[in-house]
Amino acid sequence: MSLPTYPSYPSPARFGLLARLLHWLMAIGILAMLFIGVGMVASVSERHQWLIQIHKPLGVALLALACIRLGTRLYKGVPALPAAMPGWQRHAALASHILLYALMFAMPLIGWAMVSAGGYPVMAGGWQLPPIAPADAAWFAWLRGAHRYLAFLLFATVLLHLGAALFHGWIRRDGVLESMTRGR
Repeated sequence: MSLPTYPSYPSPARFGLLARLLHWLMAIGILAMLFIGVGMVASVSERHQWLIQIHKPLGVALLALACIRLGTRLYKGVPALPAAMPGWQRHAALASHILLYALMFAMPLIGWAMVSAGGYPVMAGGWQLPPIAPADAAWFAWLRGAHRYLAFLLFATVLLHLGAALFHGWIRRDGVLESMTRGR
């Protein structure tokens, strides 16, 4: 007895304009968030409050963009990787994308929960978002540590992603980088 087959949808030849726009908006936003986060923990001046006022709504915006981006990816698909790409690189690409998407959702949700546990409001565009965790000092401390260590993991994963993109663009020249930069 054979396993049932499911319809397969053809991969697009290239990333569409929306996918590329979301990718680059999120890349800028994520890098900004990482540097703002470093600035927040390194400062006790009035700049600290200013950075927090940027960090919270930008985190909410990145969470919303991540939802749109995942929906676009699931609906439109992604270009197939080059046939000549070794299997281990295919697996590494899949694993790194899964990790990036997990972190794109986990970081803002953990940040929101952390702020909620600290009893602070999360404002986005003039709207106060509801708390998603009970106010609790121990929970706040645990979430703060998780947010911090996941930020290090996100930074390392972004560097790995950037390195792989440059490797494909400058060394292999196999069209992987161009699919996200020029849509070819």
